[in-house]
This record gives sequence, C-alpha cells and structure tokens, in this order.
Amino acid sequence: MKGLNLRMVTRGGLALALGVVLSLIKIWQMPQGGSVTLLSMLPVIYFAYTEGLLPGILVGVLYGLVQYLIEPYFAHPLQFLLDYPVAFGALGLAGLFANKSPYPGVVLAILGRFLSHLVSGAVFFASYAPKGQNPWVYSAIYNGSYLLPELFLTLGAVFFLKIFERLRKVV
Repeated sequence: MKGLNLRMVTRGGLALALGVVLSLIKIWQMPQGGSVTLLSMLPVIYFAYTEGLLPGILVGVLYGLVQYLIEPYFAHPLQFLLDYPVAFGALGLAGLFANKSPYPGVVLAILGRFLSHLVSGAVFFASYAPKGQNPWVYSAIYNGSYLLPELFLTLGAVFFLKIFERLRKVV
C-alpha cells in the first residue's frame, strides 16, 4: 500500500463526494432499494484503481456509510453491514488491478457489491420473493436488474475515459 498522504486523502474525499453527488442522479429506482445512477460507482472504482486496494476499500466503506445516511434502511445489523460497508467497500477491489487494465477491476468491484447484496437479499428480504420462488434466485434477479446496467454504464465510461487518455497523449 502506498503511504497515506494529503494528496491521497484529498483524492479519496473527492471520489467520495463525486460518487455521492452522482448517486443522487437516478436513472431508474427499484421499489425496495437499489437504483441505476449516473455512474455513481465510477469515482470510487477509479480511486481504487489509481491508489490501490486498501485505500479503495476504505473510501468504498465510507461511501457505503454515507449512502446509509442518505437512504437508510435497517432490518438487522448483519443486513446493514452487507448492504452498506461491505457492498460498497467491495468497490475497492478494483485496486487489485491498479495500473493494469481497468476492465477486470470494474467487473470484480461490481461483482463484489452484487454478491454482498445477493446474500443480504436472500437472507433478510426473502419475504419479497414471489410465492414458490427461491429467495436466492429472487435476490439475484432483483439485484442484477440494477447492478448489471450499472456495470455496463461504468464499463462504457471507462472505455471512453481510456480513449480520452490516449488522445491527450497524442495531442
């Protein structure tokens, strides 16, 4: 891990703030929580990609706690942990691909968030599943219905950012 310094703390704070602002721009809102936003995970994922795993997880956890403050839902302490600090902390997994191709990091980060919400949904929100449907299947469909579009939007944004980065080097 790189040493903690003012530059990193400032960049982490900016990523957190930008992520929160973008999370308020909802493209699509799910009925029991979760939404497709205007690239709200991208700043935290980008921070993790540039600063590494542990700083990325830390900023992700803080981002999750702020998300709880904005739209709190508390059913059980374990549900709180899975849906906020663990799920959003998983965005820091992009740091495993620091200074490599960013695409696997984006996929891993959002997959980590999905898995955390999947467990929470199957365990704590099974009552929302239609009668006869497996709660794990219901949770996978529910959480995938907003995180899959978020994944594609984020991958698309990273693709365009990489193009702009190449153009900047040429110009």
